[in-house]
Amino acid sequence: MTIALPVEAATITVFDMEYTAWECSMARHWLEPGQYKEVVQIGAVKLDGRDLSILGEFDLLVRPRINPELSPYFQNLTGISNADIARRGVDFLDAYARFDAFAGDGPIMAFGHDEWILEENLRLYGITEFRALPRFQDLRSWFAACNVDPRGMMSCEIGPSLGLSFQGRAHNALDDARSMAMSMEEMVRRGAVRPAA
Repeated sequence: MTIALPVEAATITVFDMEYTAWECSMARHWLEPGQYKEVVQIGAVKLDGRDLSILGEFDLLVRPRINPELSPYFQNLTGISNADIARRGVDFLDAYARFDAFAGDGPIMAFGHDEWILEENLRLYGITEFRALPRFQDLRSWFAACNVDPRGMMSCEIGPSLGLSFQGRAHNALDDARSMAMSMEEMVRRGAVRPAA
């Protein structure tokens, strides 16, 4: 089945994020006092818009401002430790600017509305001076249009649902972004028109 989407872009940036979480925070929608979705990792791959080949990768750890100590739940889920953040983490504003520069002017895409998390962090930290991100597309709608039901899936699960082996660690933002890119390439191989925003 061929799925037509608008405007072909020169590059597409597929990204994923990990953000602060606690046991049952997802089920409770992060509504417990003091719990926020603070970005801890941004991982991305930049793809050629014509053939979806990988042009570059982006991987950055981010220091949460409000909850600087990562929960044991988060550390077990992602493999990211407090020591990793202390050693390699950067401030969110720096991370946002670097990700924006990496993406350039091409569209950005994620498995879900991860752009909302970036916007939420800007508001949470009171950051008002920033460049708006490029056009965004939720890849769940693209996969759904390709007859792959994404409901109930996380970004790390879409590749295995297509019979692809997951490379790396699930809930590592870069590995999840790579897996999404492989899944997109597989769907195009099966006849879908590559996504564009």
